[in-house]
Amino acid sequence: MPGRNASLCVAILLFVTMSTGRVRAQDVPGIEICTVEKTWERRTSCLQSNVDFLQKTMTKLTLDHQQKIDAANRQIEALKATVAGLQKTLGDLQSAQTKTAEDLKKKQDAPAAKDAKDK
Repeated sequence: MPGRNASLCVAILLFVTMSTGRVRAQDVPGIEICTVEKTWERRTSCLQSNVDFLQKTMTKLTLDHQQKIDAANRQIEALKATVAGLQKTLGDLQSAQTKTAEDLKKKQDAPAAKDAKDK
């Protein structure tokens, strides 16, 4: 039955199109095949339309990609700042660990020296 539904949709679309009286062509921007044009004026116009479309597309894509690059650069800078902060924290923790180890060693050496004096 899927073929029947498709036929019904086509019939309804055809009826709606014919009932509007006048059918307008929709100008959809895109690349056109210009070799089918018979006159040079129409062919030139067609080619110019293609050039305009391509230039607009390239401009839009350039802006889109530049925005993505800028966003990526901002993210990279934020990540660099995060890494720098983490490196500082790691350095502080390593310094604290070294100091704690030295303090612990001094405490262990102090009773040993005191015991040696007592003997």
